[in-house]
Amino acid sequence: MTLRKILCDDHPVLRAKTQEVKKINRGVLRLIDDMIETMKEASGVGLAANQVGVSKQILVASDGGESVIELINPRCELAEGEEVGVEGCLSIPGRYGEVPRAETVTVRGHNREGYEVCLRAEGLLARVLQHEMDHLEGLLFTDKALRMVDPEELQSEEEI
Repeated sequence: MTLRKILCDDHPVLRAKTQEVKKINRGVLRLIDDMIETMKEASGVGLAANQVGVSKQILVASDGGESVIELINPRCELAEGEEVGVEGCLSIPGRYGEVPRAETVTVRGHNREGYEVCLRAEGLLARVLQHEMDHLEGLLFTDKALRMVDPEELQSEEEI
């Protein structure tokens, strides 16, 4: 496995819609493994393939625990409720914003073996999945943020 460079800010690859994965081969599997290693090394909870310069519909996500979800060609089938939460992004270091997201999502895609999977997620994992699927569409959290949050504001809230 190899650590990949995470693209930052408005790099053109981050702003382009990604392409569907037609065939799961060794290159795709190696990319997924590299993405997991890169995400963990960066202390992130999600990473989309275009964040490491590969314009393919692949994401990895976690709810902050040890297990990692790998999805190829993910699609949101159902989004329920709405909540506003603070988000950051490995591609936009040091910036945070309040972003409205669905509370619960049902996502369908394929796993590394090529089998179709359907996942219902809520809370942090639902937010992470939506954030990463936005990346695959060329969207950043700053596009949807209701307002940007000063990092000092986050620290003062944690101290309460």
